[in-house]
Amino acid sequence: MTTPLGPLGDLPADEMRAALHRMADWVADYRETLEGRRIVPEVSPGEVTAGLSPTMPAVAEALPVILRDLDHIVMPGVVHWGHPAFLGYFGSTSNGPALLGEIAAAALNVSAMTWRTSPAATELETVVLSWIRELVGLPASFMGIVYDTASVAVLHALAAAREEALSQVRGRGLAGRTDIPVLRVYASDQAHSSLEKAAIVLGIGQDNVVRISSDARHRMDMAALAAAIARDRAEGMLPLAVVATAGTTTSAAVDPLPAIAALCARESIWLHVDAAYGGAIGALPEGRALLDGMERADSLVVNPHKWLFVPLDFSALYTRRAEALRRVFSLVPEYLRGAASSDAGGTDRGAAIDYMDYGIQLGRRFRALKAWMVLRAFGREGITSRIREHCRLAQAVAERVGREPDFAMATPVSMSIACFRYEPAGVSHESADRLNAAIVAAVNASGAGYLTHSTLDGRTVMRMGFGNVLTTEAHLDTVWRHVVAESRRLGATHGD
Repeated sequence: MTTPLGPLGDLPADEMRAALHRMADWVADYRETLEGRRIVPEVSPGEVTAGLSPTMPAVAEALPVILRDLDHIVMPGVVHWGHPAFLGYFGSTSNGPALLGEIAAAALNVSAMTWRTSPAATELETVVLSWIRELVGLPASFMGIVYDTASVAVLHALAAAREEALSQVRGRGLAGRTDIPVLRVYASDQAHSSLEKAAIVLGIGQDNVVRISSDARHRMDMAALAAAIARDRAEGMLPLAVVATAGTTTSAAVDPLPAIAALCARESIWLHVDAAYGGAIGALPEGRALLDGMERADSLVVNPHKWLFVPLDFSALYTRRAEALRRVFSLVPEYLRGAASSDAGGTDRGAAIDYMDYGIQLGRRFRALKAWMVLRAFGREGITSRIREHCRLAQAVAERVGREPDFAMATPVSMSIACFRYEPAGVSHESADRLNAAIVAAVNASGAGYLTHSTLDGRTVMRMGFGNVLTTEAHLDTVWRHVVAESRRLGATHGD
């Protein structure tokens, strides 16, 4: 029987070993039984909270008691994102090698802020980033930095762009200055909302994120982009950056990267490419053409936690202008003197990178360890075969849609995303919008499958996304049967 932790020290070694074995069995059992679990929990708001103590325990509790509550209080409120029939958002990237990496990283608990604070963490991060860069087809001129999410990556990219475009923002800030024009950032109407959050944080302002209309393929309209830039310049504003998307959230559309890159070069505007999801398609020789032009970006983000099978969180920002990023964020306080590589006389700066110099974080997790284990355990062939299979499953959705009356694809399949719509005869577009949302809600409420709905061309569509290594065509069949059944059931009550 495991005893509670005393007032000092940690668990004795033998008890720690037993507890780790028990947790290893718990994790293995969870993975083994995952497919049989209901995806969406049947709980009400506050139900989990009601099972938890409102105050922290005054004395230590035994681990078996804590693990019992994990099973009986926490787990009933978990949405099982790793379930193979969870087809919402982007597929879960959890897998065995990654779990082992997470355990090792938690045990080591190092901070990868400077090379000296953990040489292995820094150098492993550099190597893993070079592997991913080569895998997706970026040239060696791009330096990589690991952040948690693409939302944080775009924040850093725009901070570097702002420092390059303006004078002394790092030192003097923006407030009270009359020598700075209004800054403008451009992205398509399909781009991710994290851009607005970055603009809010950086003092650019949400209103100065200019959403550019998209074409029939849901790509940024080049004529509209050029016109918006010209109009803003004429009004005395400063076009700061264009954020192009390679794999939009709803439909995985790819903006015309070569044309956007050429325009940004002519206009001296920073180009950031959001390839958080779509960058992974570059791992396929047949997918590289979709990303043509990304090599001309000033910065680009790829999220291995979206489609390269590295679990949350792991986002890689690549930039050809790393010194611009460093000029914004490099700051060595006195308590780190001697730990920073700049203070290490004779040390090889090529290896001794201080990643704290390239972002707002000082403490940094050893995220590279799980990525290193995944990429080695799967190998290039394992990565590419899984990506191809997910693309095939998305095409299989289109085949099923084509065989079913009153269903139609909302846009051609791109990568591993399929968007489709149910619109029976005699039902108005508006009623069909409500019907499609209701079908998604009903499928998810069943607990047997999970998908999302979104909007394309002003109409509500159903969306399936593939990215889980456990998902097979049998799981797609299960979800599709529910979609068809719910459409027939609900369609009978949604006439106009």
